[in-house]
Amino acid sequence: MAVFCYLVADEKTGEGILIDPAGDHDIIFDAVKKHNCDITCLVNTHGHFDHTSGNDRIIRETGAALCIHEKDAKMLKSISTRVLSRVNKGKGSPKPMRMLQDGDTIKAGSVSLKVIHTPGHTPGGICLYTPGHVFTGDTLFTEGMGRTDLGGGSYKEIMKSITEKILTLPDDTIIWPGHHYGRFPKSTVKVQKRIYMG
Repeated sequence: MAVFCYLVADEKTGEGILIDPAGDHDIIFDAVKKHNCDITCLVNTHGHFDHTSGNDRIIRETGAALCIHEKDAKMLKSISTRVLSRVNKGKGSPKPMRMLQDGDTIKAGSVSLKVIHTPGHTPGGICLYTPGHVFTGDTLFTEGMGRTDLGGGSYKEIMKSITEKILTLPDDTIIWPGHHYGRFPKSTVKVQKRIYMG
């Protein structure tokens, strides 16, 4: 489903954060080994199966602590998520070890990601910000936004999240989306401002 999984790591300590692992476990582990990372934290930007179906294997092999926003945590246990995860060659997700809230910080070595609650695609959707970069999950793609017609979705909420929380970041902030649905794998706040704010 063209899902992006991101590895963010401290190059000195080797501690890393894995964001939204879905399928392609071998590719993910190859990247982890290539960069000699110790995955200490696993973050789901929201609770949909295409971003969480790799949780079980990643946690079993790394012991990473699973983090998700408190409003999406219950989605990990839903029957539909468990079934669709198996279709995606994964398993049902273990319970999260940390419930996230807006403004929380996730750290791995010197790397620090700030949690920005961005509801609209799901009630507990989040973005992860570090100066110069923001991982937007399914809130904002390079050409479009996440669906709002699924359970818990809201067009009004996602537009508010995009315009008031993402597009208020510095113009040169690189946007790393949750899917490769556009022509480009990444964008910037400046470019997205022209699309959403004219």
